[in-house]
Amino acid sequence: MGDPAGIGPEICAKALNSQEVQSVARCVVIGDSGVMRQGLQTAKIKGIELHSIAAINAAQFKPKTIDIFDLNNVDLPRLKLGQVSKMAGKAAFEYIDKAIDLALDRQIDAITTGPINKESIRKAGFRFDGHTEILAARTKTKKYAMMFVSEKLWLMLATTHLPLNAVSRHLKKKKLVAQIKMAHDFLLADRGKKPRIGVAGLNPHAGENGIFGKEELKIIKPAVEEAKKMGIDVEGPLSPDAIFYLANSGKYDIVIAMYHDQGLIPLKLLSFNHSVNVTVGLPIIRTSVDHGTGFNIAGKGWASPDSLIAAIKVAAHFARRK
Repeated sequence: MGDPAGIGPEICAKALNSQEVQSVARCVVIGDSGVMRQGLQTAKIKGIELHSIAAINAAQFKPKTIDIFDLNNVDLPRLKLGQVSKMAGKAAFEYIDKAIDLALDRQIDAITTGPINKESIRKAGFRFDGHTEILAARTKTKKYAMMFVSEKLWLMLATTHLPLNAVSRHLKKKKLVAQIKMAHDFLLADRGKKPRIGVAGLNPHAGENGIFGKEELKIIKPAVEEAKKMGIDVEGPLSPDAIFYLANSGKYDIVIAMYHDQGLIPLKLLSFNHSVNVTVGLPIIRTSVDHGTGFNIAGKGWASPDSLIAAIKVAAHFARRK
């Protein structure tokens, strides 16, 4: 359900009420029934019954019914929509934690996560930067990456939530080779043919042979060359101001960007509210919306469920493939 003080409950209500979702997956919301009821009211959806369960096998999957695995962990009178709070952060973390337990126990086929607020999570005492790090820690996964899927662009990030001045020192050849291989293996399994991978440079003009930075010469190019020796169809480092145009034109099946905004700015320009976050390398399937908690519009009924609908459809696709 995501952060109960954000738009997560509202978009859950809207998504699960859509025929698009009902036709591809049997969904259970992991959250709080009181908050979910509030989400239905915010979404102005009537005629839907909430069915609270304490075990997945109790889900009914009936029309006009939303099954909710009710953790009953929000004191509704104390919940302030659109505000950071320890209570909301703790609740959001517990929803993720329960989902991971159920996925590892093979009671569910995939997890789709609503948006969480990192400040709220930290106020609750959990020292994680986001969903990806929680999932990796809980599943004991060492090699993982953040991938984004859309109709127009597939993207993987070499680094995730870092200040810009920390990106360079977190780029490592060995890790980048592993990420290129993860991208190759994932797309090969999904599409049945070798993907074409483009790797972005870090600096303007991909460093211009060392004039604007040495990371391309010392880290990125050696990683690409090593991946090529493994039989992977990969090119780079390519100028960051050109690679996304080339990928959008069909030259590459996926781009590996060096840092968060380098990749997310073109992705959201091309596919805002229609791209899906996928955590690659986990032993379970996890997709997510590509947006935040929307605290500025929480409770107003304006939130679009499009990204959540897309994330559920992608999760269902990967679950069937698996």
